[in-house]
Amino acid sequence: MASIQLITFDMAGTTVRDAHEVDDCFAQAAAATGLSVTNERILALQGYSKIEVFRLLWSEKLGDEHPELGENVAVSYDAFTHILENHYQTSPVYPTEGALETFTWLRQQGIKIALTTGFYRKVTDIILNRLGWLEGLDAQYLNASGRSLIDASIASDEVAAGRPEPLMIHRAMKLLSVTDSYRVINIGDTPSDLKSGVRAGCRLSLGVTNGTHTRQQLAIYRNDGLLRNVGEIREVISRLNQKAEAGKLKVEN
Repeated sequence: MASIQLITFDMAGTTVRDAHEVDDCFAQAAAATGLSVTNERILALQGYSKIEVFRLLWSEKLGDEHPELGENVAVSYDAFTHILENHYQTSPVYPTEGALETFTWLRQQGIKIALTTGFYRKVTDIILNRLGWLEGLDAQYLNASGRSLIDASIASDEVAAGRPEPLMIHRAMKLLSVTDSYRVINIGDTPSDLKSGVRAGCRLSLGVTNGTHTRQQLAIYRNDGLLRNVGEIREVISRLNQKAEAGKLKVEN
């Protein structure tokens, strides 16, 4: 049984604490630019590339062929970026429960850590910098120095399509020289996180229930397990290692 080489973590709601602040920023931007959307609809689209969410919502309201569709999307997205950046620049930013301890443990196990996000690079850097996780990353956002807490950071505007497509996971694998998706675990707190892990062919696509979605909300989507927080991944990996060892002993006997 192949050992795990890489874990891809979502950011907001998974490794970065989010008490629906991103939802609130999105709702403010929508209201300010004439886009009517419910809180439930915003929650359902968490994890997706934010500009794609605005494109979807405006398309639902105006139709795909409306001459002002592109302009409305741009105006709403511009408002959102200003509100979001101001939020993360001025409000406290904290890791989620168990995140720091989990990163340290994974490093001790020789397992690589990549953070993926539906955010664009500018706001991703603001968050990473506020947490001290940007330190040690090079121009490609790789831990070439060996000093960073994480090994790679991938933002949604660095791939052709964000979640639920698997391209951010694929990019993390390429950057970190991981060739087999069966040696990757994906973890997030939204349905789009779970879908991207499944589509990438990850060994496990896991959800955490202390983020933006409850256990009941995530349970209806295909998943390989729902965790209370990211800290529980240590137990998951330990069980995988025990099964691998047991299989090895059985073969040798």
